[in-house]
Amino acid sequence: MTKRSDTLKALFGAPQAQALSADNHAAPLPRVAAGSIRSIKESFSGIERENEVLRETIAAGASVVEIDPALIEPSPYSDRFIDDGGPEFEQLKASMRVNGQEVPVLLRRHPAQEGRYQTAFGHRRIRAARELGLNVRAVVRALSDTDLVIAQGIENSARQDLSFIERAVFALRLERAGHERSVIQEALTVDRAEVSKLIAVASEIPEDIVTAIGRAPKIGRPRWQALAARLSEPGALGRTRRLIKSATFGQSDSDSRFLQVLASAAQTDEGRASRPAKQAVVTANGAKIADAEHKGRALKLTFAQPLDEGFAAFVLDQIPALFDRYAAQEKGRR
Repeated sequence: MTKRSDTLKALFGAPQAQALSADNHAAPLPRVAAGSIRSIKESFSGIERENEVLRETIAAGASVVEIDPALIEPSPYSDRFIDDGGPEFEQLKASMRVNGQEVPVLLRRHPAQEGRYQTAFGHRRIRAARELGLNVRAVVRALSDTDLVIAQGIENSARQDLSFIERAVFALRLERAGHERSVIQEALTVDRAEVSKLIAVASEIPEDIVTAIGRAPKIGRPRWQALAARLSEPGALGRTRRLIKSATFGQSDSDSRFLQVLASAAQTDEGRASRPAKQAVVTANGAKIADAEHKGRALKLTFAQPLDEGFAAFVLDQIPALFDRYAAQEKGRR
């Protein structure tokens, strides 16, 4: 049995006919980092062993109690940004409305407030129960701060949907709270080098800017590192903070807000973008859209195959609306 499985067994006092996942049903196997086929198989086998430990624990008699969600607080070590939940959360609520809460959450007693609890994992189920007016089905265990952090890591390793910046900010919060790097590694299921990169990025980008951007789920480490580098340049922070306070900034989704911030940070003090004469224009997923060639105020776009004249016409039609957005943004900066 793996060290991680031993940790699971200790956390629950012994686990469940269903895997304790972030949703109201058994979680799918997580995505794993690129590597050898052997490494992928080992990762899958590890998750299967952990789920088996969870099933055994509740089958062995771990006590499940019902608790008023008003008595339950989030973990003191937040690993997620506040959002509106989205369609997945609404699906969870619909499932719980019909079937009840099928999978218990893991709590510990609040260390400073009698009769209250803190969440180790199951934050989304607790929120759904609160909104539905239901009591929360929970397993309550005596957990140290380290146990709590690792339990959150177990939940997130099953879901694998924390964005890069959420993981980075979580790592930084844990380090500032005094946790060892080894604990952060286990909580995030990454090696020491990756922990260092996460903490470095989160340390270099001011919290107000990260909060304004949000989760940015399609933005990975390279572009967050690029933003950190740009923000260190003269005038970049001031421009960026004016941007995030503008009336139009919050109307975009999180990924778009990141791109706006990166573009703002890349500008010179005169307002001209500090960019190479030629550059590729790509989607959030890295697919090439066009080659852009800059010469003074001239901009030449050569669209990639298989984009046709119809897309070029569409872009041309969008220019007036883009200009209006740009003008509103510039007005908000003044």
